[in-house]
Amino acid sequence: MKTNNINKRILYCLAMVLVISAGCKKDFLEPKPLSFYSPDNSMVDIPGFNAALAACAKNLRDEYYGDGAPIISENIFSEVAVEGTTDKTGPAQNMDILIKPDAQLNHVDYNRIGWYWTQEYIGIRLANTVISRVGGVKTIPDSAKNIILGKAYFFRSFDYYRLVNQFGDVPCPMKELTGPKVDFATVKREVILARMKQDLEFAVKYVPWITDKGDVNRGAVYHLLTKVNLALGLFDDAIASANAVINSGYFRLMTSRFGVDAGVATKNVTWDLHRPENKSLPTNTEGLFLVTDRFGDVGAYSGGMSIMRQAVPWYGGGQIITPDQKNGVATTQGVEIDNFSYYGRGIGRCRLTPYSTVYIWDDVNDLRHDSTSGNWMYMENLRYNDPALKKANNPYYGQRLRLYNGNSLLVKNGDTIRYWYPWPHYKLFVADQENNPMRGGHSDWYVFRLAETYLLRAEAYLWKGDAASATADINTIRTRAKCAPYTSAQVNLGTVLDERARELYWEEPRKTELTRMAYIFAKTGTPYNGKTYTSASFSTANFFYDRVLEKNDFYRKNIATVHSDIYKMSPYHILWPVPQDAINANTNGRINQNQGYTGFELNVPPLDKIPE
Repeated sequence: MKTNNINKRILYCLAMVLVISAGCKKDFLEPKPLSFYSPDNSMVDIPGFNAALAACAKNLRDEYYGDGAPIISENIFSEVAVEGTTDKTGPAQNMDILIKPDAQLNHVDYNRIGWYWTQEYIGIRLANTVISRVGGVKTIPDSAKNIILGKAYFFRSFDYYRLVNQFGDVPCPMKELTGPKVDFATVKREVILARMKQDLEFAVKYVPWITDKGDVNRGAVYHLLTKVNLALGLFDDAIASANAVINSGYFRLMTSRFGVDAGVATKNVTWDLHRPENKSLPTNTEGLFLVTDRFGDVGAYSGGMSIMRQAVPWYGGGQIITPDQKNGVATTQGVEIDNFSYYGRGIGRCRLTPYSTVYIWDDVNDLRHDSTSGNWMYMENLRYNDPALKKANNPYYGQRLRLYNGNSLLVKNGDTIRYWYPWPHYKLFVADQENNPMRGGHSDWYVFRLAETYLLRAEAYLWKGDAASATADINTIRTRAKCAPYTSAQVNLGTVLDERARELYWEEPRKTELTRMAYIFAKTGTPYNGKTYTSASFSTANFFYDRVLEKNDFYRKNIATVHSDIYKMSPYHILWPVPQDAINANTNGRINQNQGYTGFELNVPPLDKIPE
């Protein structure tokens, strides 16, 4: 009952900010009358502010959940994945045609760029409301106010960190908005980041090291501060803030078996780390910040994560045929050889690239790529299971799937983009209590994990030219996965990105991190593959584009789908377009558009200070 009451307060706070956010579902700038919902009714005591902060976390949660989960858009603007929907035009494949300011930018079948713009400003608005109001509540002691304020700074900084590495220079409201506002101005990215650094340095003084799972703790604040320090090019500061987490004594990598399957001898710590039941265990010391979603709770995500539906190949339902041209895989769950109950019914929307499935795996002992234990799945591990095959005494029933029969492809329309590729089962398997066939049910999810802190520190060391220290950090992650350690001669900034791809799939915002690094390459003039970059040509020649084309075969080769749509990306896609409706609604000001998109020619100089 207590949990339900808390969740109801969270939902109330989120509903309140959604309604007073000037029609945020369409556009955070569209003026509309304020609702009868009011912060005056909820933000009057510590539980009320905590509910508002929990609503901030719930706002972040939805990035990883549901059909067309927004994190897919982060993945497909990178080397790790492409949009795998191959039966229609509209999904984000040819970015030159489909990614425009006035295009559909928030659709589960196309892309979720607009979702990020809207939801991040919703989070900022809710955090601003907390920040603006907590100081005036006389019944809350200053010590508690500072904790609340520090957590609100964390959420606001999180959203601004994402915005400036997705869209570049953006508007930067810093106060509660109590009425319509249509005169926003674009603020320089570096100015926003510098303010976030200041706020996070306040937060680390007051936010506790230990909090409830799903709540903000000091380790999470230091971790985000490390990202902000890197984004500002402050590498010594980044090392110091990462050190604060790693050396705190409160967090450590999980290196021994634990949790729900600890007694299953065929499994390993990589499997344990990503079991939904294990993520919030008190014994799990690796998670720094996670979002929570539990089946049956008030506020649980409707239908669950749907992660298996999004990221597993579409292998069930006539897509896979036997060598004698019969349907090979059942369309239902609960058959004798039950693929769906363990691997889910995928639709191949987030299609991993050869970079993710082949090129980065350089050690046969890597637990994250081990099919013997079931961590990693190949299509050949599945079996022909259509009951009609058994009824007909077909010799292929129960045999492993095959891709070819001689030179003939054994997938529908020869479509190996959507129907045939391997995947990290240990990361994607989430048992489903609601859907049949299984899609991927409810699970807490890591947003920040200590493994990433090590890799952020390794990156900072490399920017400073300290390959030995960077190698030690990378090897801390590799050896946990039973890989042989690297030598310093093998390590560079690309190595860090490869290790991030091995460790952080469906956790890290890959496009955000690549763009952040591209800004650093442009600022420092550090060469990549013998090429240097400048800030002046950021949208026409940049590390982001070169890295994606170097590693992502689909974009480099302009591979075509069976629907004849090609995979294509351009250098200006390093920054997403600001949705045109946001620009249009800002009638008394100017929100700038990014270079490469219509409207860029109307830009005005961005502000070099945050408006008060």
